[in-house]
Amino acid sequence: MDILNATSPYTNHTKGKLEQILHPSHPLCRDDVVWILEFIKKKVAEEDPQLQDLSQPRLMRNFRYFAEVAMMLIHRRNGFDQEADRLKMWLREAAYGLQDPSKR
Repeated sequence: MDILNATSPYTNHTKGKLEQILHPSHPLCRDDVVWILEFIKKKVAEEDPQLQDLSQPRLMRNFRYFAEVAMMLIHRRNGFDQEADRLKMWLREAAYGLQDPSKR
């Protein structure tokens, strides 16, 4: 089995999940937010080439929104209905550079 082909479904699934969660009509849940934070953490740890192309100010902005989302998770125990739009904007900013450029 070709390793590249073996990883393609995972990549497509991950890309699809990211797009689904960030879609304006998708209702957010805690698991979605945690999934995106884990995804970003993994990409940073892997030194993803998409992130390496970003400027330092852009990376700092990504980190700021990553931290905002993480702190919201820590401090809020209820759902995200009331602040869903703001939270989605923060998630898009935190994942900037890892999304399909046409979806930014």
